[in-house]
Amino acid sequence: MQLSWRRDSIVPVGLAVAVTIATALPATRYMTGLQFDQLAGRAENTLGLAVSALRGELARYENLPALIAQHDSIRALVRDPGNGPLADQVNRELEAINALLGSSVIYAMLPDGTTVAASNHGAPDSFVGGNFAYRPYFSDALAGGEGRFFALGTTSLKRGYYFGAPIREAGRITGVLVFKVDIDPIEMTWKGADYGIVVTDPEGIIFMSDRAEWTYAAIEALTEERLARTAETRRYAETELRELPVTRGQGPGGHLLMTVPEPQGRTEYLALTEAMPEMDWTVKVLMQTRPARIQALIAVAALLSLFWVAVLIWLSLQQRRRRFEERLAVQREAQETLERRVGERTADLAEVNRRLEEEVIERRATERELRKTQSDLVQAGKLAALGQMSAALSHEFNQPLGAVRAYAENAGILLERGRIDEAQQNLADISALVERMDVLGRHLRNFARMPNTELQTVALEQVIRDTRPIIAPRLRAAGVELETEIGDGDHDGPLLVRAGPVRLQQVLVNIISNAADAVEGRPDPRIRLTARRRGDRVTVAVRDNGPGVAPGIAARIFDPFFTTKGVGKGLGLGLSISYNIVKDFGGSLHLSSPDGGGAEMLLELPAATARDLPEAAE
Repeated sequence: MQLSWRRDSIVPVGLAVAVTIATALPATRYMTGLQFDQLAGRAENTLGLAVSALRGELARYENLPALIAQHDSIRALVRDPGNGPLADQVNRELEAINALLGSSVIYAMLPDGTTVAASNHGAPDSFVGGNFAYRPYFSDALAGGEGRFFALGTTSLKRGYYFGAPIREAGRITGVLVFKVDIDPIEMTWKGADYGIVVTDPEGIIFMSDRAEWTYAAIEALTEERLARTAETRRYAETELRELPVTRGQGPGGHLLMTVPEPQGRTEYLALTEAMPEMDWTVKVLMQTRPARIQALIAVAALLSLFWVAVLIWLSLQQRRRRFEERLAVQREAQETLERRVGERTADLAEVNRRLEEEVIERRATERELRKTQSDLVQAGKLAALGQMSAALSHEFNQPLGAVRAYAENAGILLERGRIDEAQQNLADISALVERMDVLGRHLRNFARMPNTELQTVALEQVIRDTRPIIAPRLRAAGVELETEIGDGDHDGPLLVRAGPVRLQQVLVNIISNAADAVEGRPDPRIRLTARRRGDRVTVAVRDNGPGVAPGIAARIFDPFFTTKGVGKGLGLGLSISYNIVKDFGGSLHLSSPDGGGAEMLLELPAATARDLPEAAE
């Protein structure tokens, strides 16, 4: 059987070898062309981004020289260049403008090319006193046009792009203002990429590149005419120029190829070029072709491998065809058995599914009942807190009521005696006391009502302000003042959180009440509330100088009905309810024992921004 298989395979294998030999070279050329087209597409996108970045960066400063040239102090200095105090003033002004705009240097020149003021007047390489009449940007601006020129500074030896603008007065040109922009930051963005970018001047000399060794090298022949034109403008100062030995060729699809000698050997690049006529620059993007050629070879190898895998699979299938026929009969029998068992299992699964549906219905009903119970517990906790404060609140109401009675009796006596003004003052005092009781009652009604469960953007300082009247009687009973320190929120605005205002107020009442219980009776009771924003969270810390919480108690402090207070002083629900409320807000509540004694309750809530406020609040 094995010998027969080999004889039958001779012809197909021979045909496969012939197909491989005949298609390898054309396939390699075709795949190389596809890879080069993709590489050219990447190069085109990169070139467009690079040119746009250059134009955009320089366009930021394009109109600034003409604007600065209109300053009265600069015009006055050009009229009177020997005015020392005025020159010092203009130097300082140009220095301030240069620092504000982030340019390289700004300087003003007389019609003969002499620099009379510069932003770098205090530097060792100051331009003041220098003559740059040989620069094209000076002559173009002096002729009334826009001076534009790239060059290496003859004084600073730093590359830059120069903008020149005429200084005009009474319809005539009295000088030139020059604005130099540093191009190094643009060049730094090209470092580390898997492609090369070069920018050449009209003579073909590279003055910007992601590779330092290519700078000031020419990709065109440095003829005497080109060197003379470069020397005339002193574009590159005293820098020695050299030719970069470049070999040009044409790749698949007509793409321009450039081969450049490098320390590790000759490297071939696919080159795309775009001219920038407004600056007289040429930008080239160079993409290494070696990865594209390797990818083409890998693709051809993969295709041929797939072809041979298909041939081997076909040969193997021919050998196994009979075995498959035998196995088919076995599988048919197994399939019938499996279908029978599946039918039996399907019936069992249907019964289990029915039971699961009943359990889901029961679980949902239990869940609804649990949520209702939890809501009732929250309200019960609030009412329990109000009950604990009832004695202090009774004192809060009885004191102004007694005062109202006294003021009313006095007012009657004053009216009988005809002292109308004093009686009116008593009535005004009565009205103020009634307003005080109304405010306290309104806060208690808001606190006791059922809260809205939907979250909203809440100003934390307002919630704390509304909490103070409710908790004030308990704090006075404990002999302590609540110290607060609330930080700023987004863009120095109010501190905003995502919460429910009524439920957040309940949490603060519970926490501050527990702190008051802890410090009551101590010689120097203190409670301090601080709020800070940290990233996307707001932390509210309530710290007291009480005896602290033992580790064994701290582990159970958030359990329902757990309390360390005496009988009738608490249900043990306050912190448990507060913990669940904060969890619903997407926050957290935990207890810590800070250095220096006492206890600190840390409440973390999601931070909100001013744009999250509803329109009505805005």
